[in-house]
This record gives sequence, structure tokens and C-alpha cells, in this order.
Amino acid sequence: MAEVTLFQVGILFAAAALAGLVADRAGQSVIPLYILVGIVLGPFVLGRLPDVAPPFEVAGVDLVAGASAVAVDGTGEFVTLGAELGIVLLLFFLGLEFNLERLLASRRKIGTAGTIDLGTFVVGFGLGWLLFGGALAAFFVAGIVYISSSAIITKSLIDLGWIANDEADPILGILVYEDLFIAVYLAIATAIATGSGGVSEALGSVAIGLGFIGALVAFVSVGEPFFERLLAGASHEFTVIRTLGLTVLIAGVALSLGVSEAVAAFFVGMGFASTGHVHDLERLLEPVRDAFAALFFLWIGLRTDPGSFGPVVDLIAIAVVVTTVTKLVTAYWGGRVYDLSAKRSLRVALGMTTRGEFSLIIASVALTAGANEVLPGSVADELYALAVGYVLAMSVLGTTLMGYADRIEAVVVPRLETRSA
Repeated sequence: MAEVTLFQVGILFAAAALAGLVADRAGQSVIPLYILVGIVLGPFVLGRLPDVAPPFEVAGVDLVAGASAVAVDGTGEFVTLGAELGIVLLLFFLGLEFNLERLLASRRKIGTAGTIDLGTFVVGFGLGWLLFGGALAAFFVAGIVYISSSAIITKSLIDLGWIANDEADPILGILVYEDLFIAVYLAIATAIATGSGGVSEALGSVAIGLGFIGALVAFVSVGEPFFERLLAGASHEFTVIRTLGLTVLIAGVALSLGVSEAVAAFFVGMGFASTGHVHDLERLLEPVRDAFAALFFLWIGLRTDPGSFGPVVDLIAIAVVVTTVTKLVTAYWGGRVYDLSAKRSLRVALGMTTRGEFSLIIASVALTAGANEVLPGSVADELYALAVGYVLAMSVLGTTLMGYADRIEAVVVPRLETRSA
């Protein structure tokens, strides 16, 4: 079994390497290719790798209940754990670029831009009500289409070199707002999905989540001496081990409390951003981040069954069109809140289009609601298929829009400037 598993993992990494080569030759983002490679290698196409179960749990709830449950063997566990580490490291790097002082200095702009961005949630709720005819289904649809992918967007910002540009501030700020909002949202959604559904249960989950985040922020705000001492005089080996040890440990504690591990890793990254070791951390951990990030994007593909899109392809198309337009508008005005030019604000809009990991988590919570008969099973299955197809479409569309930003700007910006003149 060990030899077979190692061989399968070898196929996975070799395919990722090939995808990287093709993307590099074509001058395109590698993210869509990782996802497509995952689909081809997955159990629903070639079947060369075993099924991969969702790696996420929220407040101890099994998110693969009911019809969504799939078998997991050694390779599946490796990929799912690697996917989680990929998210953790991507958000850790986001925190390294966005220290606490910078976050607090921009809190008003973040609050305003993030509140404007909530327009996508409102539109998503209305869309969900029209498509499924119920408040609970609409609530799940709203979450699925609202939350942008911190992992994919962060990777794209780094790959395209946007991380040092003016548009990075509003993109990162809105992502922070969304991640904090979704932490509360998931606490409520999970309480409903498990059938406990009581107000006290939901409020208790929210209180635990917010309390943990608050404690983490307080730790980061006064913990600069700790972070500095942790890395002072450390060799390259121990710099990597100590940083990963603290980051993954705190992310794991967060996940066990029902808080997003991505949000926790982001704040830990901000803690390290206050030290004089940022350059060393970026240089030493970048290869580790990219290796596990590749597993995350492959994981999306491995879990994607193209055949499940057939019954909901029309719903996917409607959701893509409606929410892309909405997100472009809200994110553009988010950029304007930061007093950016039309060109930079358009880049904010293009950058926020991608959806990913959190949408899949919400879809899995919807499946749990179906398994517990809180939501009709057929509706839960449709929501899950919609979410997977939607994430695949939006991950490809979002990274493509960012990759072709220069060409889009040449057409759109003059018209925006004419209207605002």
C-alpha cells in the first residue's frame, strides 16, 4: 500500500509540474491548470487517484455527511491535509504583507469598502430565493457567491506582482473584512445545519469565534517581543520549523473552535510582520507555500465531478453572470473608497472576482443541513453541485481576468474616466 500511495502522490506532483511548465510557456496563471489537472486525475475522470474527502470541519461537525461521504485512504488524507496547509500558508503570507499597524490605520476604509462589498451577499440572497424558493437555501447561496477566495487571490497577487501596488491595499482589506464576516456566518450556518439551530447555540459559537479572534489580535498587538525572540539567532532550519510550528498550531486550535484556520494564520502572519525577519521568512517559506498551495488547487479539481454540473448548469451560468457583475461593481467602488484611480479601482474589481475554498466549505455545511433534514436533501445536493461548478468557473474566470488586466484596462478605463469627468 505504501508503494502505491507514494506512486500516486508522485503522479500528482509530476502533473502539477507539467501544469506549471505549460502555464509558464503560455504566460498564464497556473491556478486554472492545477484545477483542471486535478479534475482529469480525479476519481470522476481517469480515476487514477482515490476520492478526496473535504478537509474541513466547522465546530466539530462532519461536513461529509450523507450522500457526499466519500472514501479516504492514505493518499486522500495526504492531499486533504496538504490542501489545508496550503490555505494556512497562503494566508500567513497575506498577513506578512499586511501588519497590524497597517490594518488599524486603514480600519475605516476597510469597514466602508467591506460594507459596500456586502452588496454581493444581498444580491446572492435574492438570487438564492428566486432559484430555490426558501430563506435557508437563499442564506447558503448568499454565502457561496459572496466570499472571495483569499487563497487564490493572494497567490495571484504574488504571481502577478500586484502585492506591492496600490490596488493591493483595498483587495487585502476587503479580504480581511470578508474573512471576519464569514467566520461569524459559518458559526450561525453550522448551528442551523446541525439541527441544534437554537439562538443560544448560534450565539455561543459566534461568541467563541469572536473571542478567539479578539484574543489573537491582542496577542499580535503586544507580542512583537515574543515573535522577535522566537526567531532571534535561529538558523534557517529552525526559522522554518519554529514559524511553521506556531502558525500551524494556532490554525489547528482555531479550527477546533470553529474558527477559520485561514483567518488565524493571517493574524499570525501579521505578528511575524512586526519583526525584522520578514525577508528571511518570505525567502525560506516561499517554496513550502507554493508546494502546498499547488495541492490546494489540485484538491479543488480532485473533488470536482464534471457530471454533476448537468442538472444545474443553468443555475451555475445565472450565478456566474449575476454575481460577477455585482462583485465587479462593489469592488470597484471599494477601490474608489481608497481614493484610487479608475485603473487601480478596476484592478481591485478584477482581483476580487475569484471564489474558492470558503464557498466549498459553505456548500458542505449545506449538505450537513440536508443530512439532518433541516434542508430538503434534493435542495442540498443541488446547492453542492451549484457551488462546485460555480467555484470552478469563478476560479478560472477570476484568474483569467487578473491575467488579462492590461488589455481589459485599455478598453474599460477610458470609458470610466469619461463618465466620471
